[in-house]
Amino acid sequence: MIHIERDFKEIYNKHSDKVYRLCIGYAAGDEDLAKDWHQETFIKVWNHRKSFKGDSSISTWIYRIAVNTCLSDLRTPKRKVTTERLVSDQTDFNEISEDRTDMIQKMYHCINQLTSQNKTLILMELEEIPQLTIANTAGLEHGTLRTRLSRIRKSLLKCIKNG
Repeated sequence: MIHIERDFKEIYNKHSDKVYRLCIGYAAGDEDLAKDWHQETFIKVWNHRKSFKGDSSISTWIYRIAVNTCLSDLRTPKRKVTTERLVSDQTDFNEISEDRTDMIQKMYHCINQLTSQNKTLILMELEEIPQLTIANTAGLEHGTLRTRLSRIRKSLLKCIKNG
């Protein structure tokens, strides 16, 4: 049991920050919601650790669980994530200018307008997750992913500029 717990701690420490940032992207900055999804993701990783077959990398498996956790909760009628929560506590953003804060809000607003798969792709790209991992997680060919990400970036830039 000690070996399993040590391995899980290593996995958690390696992937926790990226999973949290992925969750906060889906939560449009709602930290409480992102923390819930983050915690739920790692509970699922722990509970289903024996089902991991190694067909993909452990990171791909974890990101897939995180994405599915966020999307599943967003599909429930009680959830509606708004961008107003993105900058709810200004004390955390003392050093960020209002222009930058506005740009971040616009970006999350535009990301929230994407389809769920495109949202997943761009949030993982923003987290600098390797494109091959993203492609495996989404079940896409690498070339298809690159094309889709290029289109998503153009769409987001247009959305941000048009406000």
